[in-house]
Amino acid sequence: MARTVLVVDDSKLARMVVKRILEKTRSDWQIAEAANAQEALGLLAETSVDIALIDFNMPDRDGLSLAEEMRAANPDMPMAIISANAQDAILARARELDTAFVEKPLTEDTLTSFLSGAALKLRRAGK
Repeated sequence: MARTVLVVDDSKLARMVVKRILEKTRSDWQIAEAANAQEALGLLAETSVDIALIDFNMPDRDGLSLAEEMRAANPDMPMAIISANAQDAILARARELDTAFVEKPLTEDTLTSFLSGAALKLRRAGK
């Protein structure tokens, strides 16, 4: 089943890496891109999104606060915080929000593993 993945990262290069992996491994899936939290929330208001990949370090607000707001509106959406900053406090907060943590630099294996789990979770939920 085709899915829409929202990629939120202030780095165009980082969004391109995710896009390249998705095009290679999930070519039937759609990709929505946002450079910051405001853009992401705007996209969510007008686009149906199944899965979110959220950078932790962004200029307007961090990815965990965005994930918290998104989780309130989308309790079952599979989400991942993507960051090279794997501090215990960040990992613990991601767990509290039922949000995965995927370490940068992203590899095809780590992203594919998260996406497979996310797709399975959506199928089990009947979505």
